[in-house]
Amino acid sequence: MQARMTNPATLLPDAVKAINLLYKAAHSAGVPESTLELVHLRASQINGCSACVDSGARSARKNGETDDRLFAVAVWRETPYFTDAERAALALSEAATRLADRGDAVPDDIWDAAAGHFTEPELAAIVLWIATTNFFNRLNATTRQPAPQSWG
Repeated sequence: MQARMTNPATLLPDAVKAINLLYKAAHSAGVPESTLELVHLRASQINGCSACVDSGARSARKNGETDDRLFAVAVWRETPYFTDAERAALALSEAATRLADRGDAVPDDIWDAAAGHFTEPELAAIVLWIATTNFFNRLNATTRQPAPQSWG
């Protein structure tokens, strides 16, 4: 796939600064890195963002994530690999990514499940990271940013 243009986030210097601040904020509330990696990967799968799926899976693997879990993220409900807290975060990621799929975009049962596992600052970080991931996905998918070509 050929990119339509240079990634907009890298063309505008102030955008890079803002993105770095979002990243830092989302990763500073004490949510396990593996949980943030999983919600990023799941939202990116839903949005069909090849660059984010590729980079997200590579990052998760580099940080110790197992192949079994990475291969199962798209079907997390049917596998034994995820904790209850991770399942709650994955469900929240799906609902917050698919806002138009239902009248109540994030139903109370999904929110309550996540709130049962995470503090309010942690929930804020997860929601911010899901939103940031969706932002990345929309930039990359719109401009057809390709996944890296190195497969080593």
